[in-house]
Amino acid sequence: MGSVATAPPNTAGHAHHAEHHHEESFVSKYVFSQDHKMISKQFLITAIIMACVAVMMSVFFRLQLAWPGEGFAITNFFLGDKWAPNGVLDQNMYLGLITIHGTIMVFFVLTGGLSGTFSNLLIPLQVGARDMASGFLNMLSYWFFFVSSVLMLASLYVEGGPASAGWTVYPPLSALPQAIPGSGTGMTLWLVSMAIFVGSALLGGLNYVVTVLNLRTKGMKMTRMPLTIWAFFVTAVLGILSFPVLLSAALLLLMDRSLGTSFYLSEIHIAGEALDHNGGSPILFQHLFWFLGHPEVYIVLLPALGITSEVIATCSRKPIFGYRAMIGSILAIGFLSFIVWGHHMFITGMNPFLGSVFVFTTLLIAIPSAVKVFNYITTLWRGNLVLSPAMLFSIGLVATFIAGGLTGIILADSALDINVHDTYFVVAHFHIVMGMSAIFGMFAGIYHWFPKMYGKMMNTRLGFAHFWLTFVSAFGVFFPMHFIGLAGAPRRYYSYSEFPMFDGVVDLNVLVTVFAVIGGLSQLLFLYNFFYSIFRGPKAVQNPWRGNTLEWTTPVAHMHGNWPGPIPTVYRWPYDYSKPGKPEDFVLQTEPLAEDEHEEHG
Repeated sequence: MGSVATAPPNTAGHAHHAEHHHEESFVSKYVFSQDHKMISKQFLITAIIMACVAVMMSVFFRLQLAWPGEGFAITNFFLGDKWAPNGVLDQNMYLGLITIHGTIMVFFVLTGGLSGTFSNLLIPLQVGARDMASGFLNMLSYWFFFVSSVLMLASLYVEGGPASAGWTVYPPLSALPQAIPGSGTGMTLWLVSMAIFVGSALLGGLNYVVTVLNLRTKGMKMTRMPLTIWAFFVTAVLGILSFPVLLSAALLLLMDRSLGTSFYLSEIHIAGEALDHNGGSPILFQHLFWFLGHPEVYIVLLPALGITSEVIATCSRKPIFGYRAMIGSILAIGFLSFIVWGHHMFITGMNPFLGSVFVFTTLLIAIPSAVKVFNYITTLWRGNLVLSPAMLFSIGLVATFIAGGLTGIILADSALDINVHDTYFVVAHFHIVMGMSAIFGMFAGIYHWFPKMYGKMMNTRLGFAHFWLTFVSAFGVFFPMHFIGLAGAPRRYYSYSEFPMFDGVVDLNVLVTVFAVIGGLSQLLFLYNFFYSIFRGPKAVQNPWRGNTLEWTTPVAHMHGNWPGPIPTVYRWPYDYSKPGKPEDFVLQTEPLAEDEHEEHG
């Protein structure tokens, strides 16, 4: 009982985990686990599977855009004769693939996969907790996520095909089951899947917030938390406040589809028949969707930025520049993300004065974003850089965040946005600033904390090859799209061959598709490296990156409870790298301050 007596007061209720020595069954350890480390692995593996599906979908519709009307054996092999007769992608399935690709990447990979994996793994380890506040709710969060994923994939196999209204599922295509084939059962499954996903996000978010606020170890003040924890904490708050709005939008849409209500429908005609719907507005759905949709951008980005902060500081062997400014920028981004949603709706007939308000708030959010970029570059400046795969992906994130942010300034201006709205310019912008940045942050986190998750090391050379192929091919895909968009090419068109004014973008579409195929194939390097290293990789030491934070004080061998004895006490901030007078170039947070030493505050 000594461990209970000496545990910090705020974690005494969790100290009993250290006493658990009984053998767990396979089901309780690997399937219905309540250990945050195992749940983080479950989220990660599920997200990797979903990402593979989404990447394959993107290759199928990119082949159609590059060589319209041509047959490809691989398309027929995966989609069959119904949706790809003679290897030619069906028009309805084309819309379905675009819809499910976007949905999977935004919600199931970049939201559930990124936050679910790293919030679960790092929050208890870095704040000094035995586990999450509620292991049971944490388990439920994953299984809701898993069921939601299965339903989304199942929608690919229903008679009319998957949802085909785009990942934003705007009415009336999403509200009328008879509108197009993808408006039927596939759309209903999409809505049910997203409702369950919201339940998963809320259970997880509440758990993360309570754990950060209530279960920090002795000495772990808020101003001693790593920036990763600040990012996960604010992300959880954003999800708790915004995801219920998406749930309400989805439920109202289900009612319009099934119960005859008219929240989003008014004066609709199909095949000359007037439907009995009056008084609704499809613009209402856009307001509800984007009230979640823009905080969602930062629900995706903030965890990646937090991971990047940790990796850059550790691999630069320098204290993070402007620690408090970085916290302030995270809080400012979180607040401002709720008052910018209208910039997605500049062409809906919005009052020009209201549009100017959204222009101002959208441009304003560039300031805290720029603060983060400046602080990353300043931390890198004259650092003793360790160019690990995680560091390369973190630097890649800084590059994509800058590149995508610059085009965001164009889209933030209503007068400029009108000219490129719903063109490939928008596709290029959000894939670079949100998609690539978040994916790079996710890869950085996997490479950096793989030793902590699996007790093994990934192959560094394969990691380098994976980074460079991914980085070059990603820009090869999305950079030319800006020019396709500036030429006026709308998004989601099955073919541009019917429009002579777009003949000039044909070669660019071929170039984009070639890079998309290269980028997709390059992920096989990562998959091989990841799964091979789990089983056959070299064993990791306790602190392979010589980091300061608490997770590197836990044993390599996993145990439910994280620390075998009392939870360590924290005495300093997490970025004491290369501190003068210290024998090593890192100082663990658990090392007490010397008599003549002052704590840094960033």
